Amino acid sequence: MLKSLHIRNFALLEEVSVEFGAGLNILTGETGAGKSILIDALGAILGQRISTDAIRSGCDALRVEAVFSLHADARELAAVLAEQEIDCEEEELIIVRKVSRAGKSSVLVNGSHVTVGFLRSLAPFLVDIHGQNENLALLREDSQRRLLEDGDGTLAQLLSAYRGVYDAWREKRALREERAETVQEIGERLDMLRWQEQEISDADLQEGEDEELETEIRRLSHMEKLVDHASEASARLSEDGAAGAAVLTALAIVRRDLDEIARYDDGLSNAQSMIEEAYISLQEASYEVRDYCESLDADPAHLDRLQTRMDVIDRLKKKYGGTVSAVLERLASVRAELESIDNYDTDMAQLDKEIAALARDLAERAAELTACRRNIGAQLSGEIERELQELGMSKARFHIEVTPEEKYTSRGADNLRMLFSANVGEAEKPLEKIASGGELSRIALAIKTIVAARDTSGASMVFDEIDTGVGGRTAQMVAERIAYVAGYKQVLCITHLPQIACMADEHLYISKSVKGDATVTQVDLLSEEERMHEIARMASGDDVTEAALANAREMLANAQKKQVEFRKKTAHRK
Repeated sequence: MLKSLHIRNFALLEEVSVEFGAGLNILTGETGAGKSILIDALGAILGQRISTDAIRSGCDALRVEAVFSLHADARELAAVLAEQEIDCEEEELIIVRKVSRAGKSSVLVNGSHVTVGFLRSLAPFLVDIHGQNENLALLREDSQRRLLEDGDGTLAQLLSAYRGVYDAWREKRALREERAETVQEIGERLDMLRWQEQEISDADLQEGEDEELETEIRRLSHMEKLVDHASEASARLSEDGAAGAAVLTALAIVRRDLDEIARYDDGLSNAQSMIEEAYISLQEASYEVRDYCESLDADPAHLDRLQTRMDVIDRLKKKYGGTVSAVLERLASVRAELESIDNYDTDMAQLDKEIAALARDLAERAAELTACRRNIGAQLSGEIERELQELGMSKARFHIEVTPEEKYTSRGADNLRMLFSANVGEAEKPLEKIASGGELSRIALAIKTIVAARDTSGASMVFDEIDTGVGGRTAQMVAERIAYVAGYKQVLCITHLPQIACMADEHLYISKSVKGDATVTQVDLLSEEERMHEIARMASGDDVTEAALANAREMLANAQKKQVEFRKKTAHRK
């Protein structure tokens, strides 16, 4: 809700501070006093474009400050503010906009600098201005959809079910597009994987094979030394030669001498046992060395084969991981990926099948949504048309058109338009093609009257030009409906009609005067006595007579009775 507006150097407004009430705030005054300037200043707070021509003559800049009180349940607005890290914990929003004659502009929201674009994004949550086409919330598609959909439980259930299918359908389509984009990459990768699989498979690697080969190659590479040393060791053990007796021959002599000693003295029996064991061990060693010599085979071709095999293993280890284990793991990974790619066509066919099933389900649910919206639209259209006729537009036709579309969105597959015709013989046209601000204001009032209790648009509404071409009974109907809507939200209304003015909860009078060489506009909150005189002036002109005052008193008394009735209704429905 708009609590206050402080304006400095904006056109005729030199320094004006206005406090607004929660219900119906009526703004009256003579033509040219500057009533619309006040609305323009509010528009500046909502992100409207402000020309430097709006700066008061002789001043360097203009400044507008608005204070809004926020409802605790304004979660959407709080989320928008949180994105810009703007604090609103005290449930109050202070917006300041400055424009200098040099063309520089600054915007502050609760002390944080923001852009005019961001200010425009806040506007739908704060104020709904009716009367100027570029600011009419009713012309926005999201507002029209909320009007049609809010408060209908059946439609809400259908929409929830539709969105579940829609999200699944989009996810499957995105997955398919992602896979389709990689078809060429898959073909190239498939060739590489098959090459790797063939290369590693042909090698027929065995775990630990490289270690065994290294040992064997090292042995064969030193065959000449092995033969020489083994032959010499075998000869030293068992073959007598020019250099002397072999080890076993010498040890046999020692053993024989000890046997002779033992015949006469057992003092060397322990030594005798040790020599016996040594002889047997050395004899076995001699046999083993002899067999080793016989097994040595200096075959260069076999060594070449082993080295060639080792080269293959080393190359694979270098390419695929450094060890035979890593190469074998790579082979397993390649085979798994090849299997996955081989199933690509099958997976895509299954995905297409799932997408087609979801599309059929989506089409059915979208058709249900469209049918439901048409039913609601037809009923709402009739109600709005009747309200327009009560508001003095006896020939008006209003139609909410819901047209199916092929494109699915998160809200369904249909297009929504509000069509209107004010006169017989004129074709119904979309609201955005209507030029008359007064007509738009009355359409908005008719709609707001019907949906006031469930309206979720901005907490404050502004009606400008709504009394254009209105008088008599129609003026009274307009007044009553504005007062009724004001029972649910704050309303600011500029009017020239006493029937509307007498319904005010707060009556603000706008006047202008000459101050020095300049014209100045001021805004005053009227007392009950001042209200009566203003309503009398509006009804009978500047010559306010006792009869005019009596008529004003009667109008105010009747208005108060109506307001009591409206308060009872709105209190019951809130």
